[in-house]
Amino acid sequence: MEWKHFVLIGFGGGLGSAFRAYVAHVLRGGFPWWTFLVNVAGCFLIGFLMRELDEERIGLRFFLVTGFCGGFTTFSAFGSETMELLRAGEFGAGLGNVALTLACCLAAVAAGHELAKG
Repeated sequence: MEWKHFVLIGFGGGLGSAFRAYVAHVLRGGFPWWTFLVNVAGCFLIGFLMRELDEERIGLRFFLVTGFCGGFTTFSAFGSETMELLRAGEFGAGLGNVALTLACCLAAVAAGHELAKG
């Protein structure tokens, strides 16, 4: 990997993180829908991009996949919010968050792959 790839990843990660913060600001409150939505959207996007961007466009791949998608999606927030639900005794919501997130994120990656395949 060349140094410019690290720079591309950094810029992409910054943009992804900023966009995630914006979505969190707009959709805050109650059930952690913002985390769910960014994770599903990010999974769809990464599924599409991994299929669409070949090695000839490695710079764009680093910028969008590793950088933007890495900064945009947030597994740590998912884990933290799920733990908060469980600690509050909201076991149905906590387990539902896990099941819904995993199922929808896997489906989103598959949908992204299929869309890119054409």
